[in-house]
Amino acid sequence: MSFSTSPSMSSDTSPAAGVKMFSATEVAEIAERLEKDEYGTVFGCLDDWHTLKAIAFHQPELVTPYVHLLELEVDED
Repeated sequence: MSFSTSPSMSSDTSPAAGVKMFSATEVAEIAERLEKDEYGTVFGCLDDWHTLKAIAFHQPELVTPYVHLLELEVDED
């Protein structure tokens, strides 16, 4: 699995470390790309989708407005 890199990522290259460093602005940019769905290949879309899903696991509050892009059910509790 690959993860998109972020300018704010530390030198730690583990996927979990990079995901935790995404800002709300960067998450919004990923979501906007997924909404537009104007990728040159399907792999660009998959990379963004997997990145957003990983961010949702580590920082769900950043992904809540975009959960519809992951096709996940939202827990109403």
